[in-house]
Amino acid sequence: MTTKISHWIDGRLVEGSSGRTSPVFNPATGEHIADVELASDAEVASVVASARTAAQSWKVSSMSQRASVLFAFREILHRRSDELAQIVTREHGKVLSDAAGEIARGLENIEFATSVPQLLMGGHSAQASRGVDVYSIRHSLGVVAGITPFNFPVMVPLWMCGTAIACGNAFVLKPSEKDPSASLFLAQLWQEAGLPDGVFSVINGDKAAVDALIDHQDVAALSFVGSTPVAKYIYESGTARGKRVQALGGAKNHMLVLPDADVDLAADAAVSAGYGAAGERCMAVSVVVAVGDVGDRLVDAIAKRLPNLKTGAGTDPASEMGPLITSQHRDRVAGYIDAGFSEGAVVVVDGREAGVPKEGFFLGATLLDQVEPGMSVYRDEIFGPVLSVVRRETFDEAIELINSNPFANGTAIFTRDGGAARKFEQSVDVGMVGINVAIPVPVAYYSFGGWKASLFGDNHMYGPEGVAFFSRGKVVTSRWPDPATSTIDLGFPRTR
Repeated sequence: MTTKISHWIDGRLVEGSSGRTSPVFNPATGEHIADVELASDAEVASVVASARTAAQSWKVSSMSQRASVLFAFREILHRRSDELAQIVTREHGKVLSDAAGEIARGLENIEFATSVPQLLMGGHSAQASRGVDVYSIRHSLGVVAGITPFNFPVMVPLWMCGTAIACGNAFVLKPSEKDPSASLFLAQLWQEAGLPDGVFSVINGDKAAVDALIDHQDVAALSFVGSTPVAKYIYESGTARGKRVQALGGAKNHMLVLPDADVDLAADAAVSAGYGAAGERCMAVSVVVAVGDVGDRLVDAIAKRLPNLKTGAGTDPASEMGPLITSQHRDRVAGYIDAGFSEGAVVVVDGREAGVPKEGFFLGATLLDQVEPGMSVYRDEIFGPVLSVVRRETFDEAIELINSNPFANGTAIFTRDGGAARKFEQSVDVGMVGINVAIPVPVAYYSFGGWKASLFGDNHMYGPEGVAFFSRGKVVTSRWPDPATSTIDLGFPRTR
């Protein structure tokens, strides 16, 4: 028996009326476990109306009230993280330890948002002119929406909603229809934490729901994480309607390894960053750039580690890598292995031949060598457990390769040379850089975001730039004059 997954509107589960649904699977078994309802335009309008009403009162709530709710939510989520991890693993497939890690990184963003009184503090200049004071304040936007991907059904929503709610907005979440249950769990926790009904809502749906959010005049801002084509579409459509938009797109993250690097350290990092969550991470390392004579040593070291990876159901504590999200995606990723071989890459380890469970959407770890930029395995974001090795003779050639790629989300360098690391940091045209750190996801008090085709919009995600995105500034010039000295002056106001 499958269950039905509904919407969360005005503080309660609301059954959909569109008649349209999408199947939800357990990727580890291939079992059809639920059907999620897909919202109509009318249902999107209903959730936005509820959020708009809630935003009117939430925006005038005290800073202490907002901080209190955020602290309570943080404590409840921390206490119930194991339950939430089970939900993530069941619908996404990632191993439980990875699901727990995702939740922990999301919690960091809630902890950052609890400092809302400090984050929204304005400035004040007394006596900017004689008898005149000038001060700045920050306002909420109203109703804002988050459109989030399947690969991080908890962390990415928490990147958005904590900051948005702290800034006084009502937040509407449109999660991926592939694994929507985690969002409804979060909604219940927000309610338990004391958040007024309507300030956090969940509307399930597909492109029709996204388009309805883009078109709705009461949605002031859209925050998105997903593929580059969709990010570009949402950015162009949203900004054309006068909305604020931050849209994070795809990635092709390069890890550069110099000849002086610790090869074992680099190989461990490449395997961890390339195959964690079956490669379904926007910050996964998908390309290793081996410089000079380190190539053979590095490829051998990576290849030796792959047979020891345990691929299986995420609920098995022994599993290190789970399944892909759908059978269609698994087959698409497997097709890239064929394409790489036919285009001239060397298949060092073929994940299609790995000993993986027959049930579910599994694919083993694949390692390709001698990959070149013209190949589809290099050009496309595969989003699966396929790691490509590109060889370059010099450090400068390696940087040129990275900078020529249209994606610029994250990158890393492995070296013992501080001068080379500093040159890399300064020269590489990528938004997030790791030095002997393969996945340089910033901590919550910085901001997350790439460059070029990996980000559309001016603001990165969460942290200080998240506060700037989910609030807007106002400057007030104030004078309390003595009526006896009031005169008419049509000249432009001066400060001297």
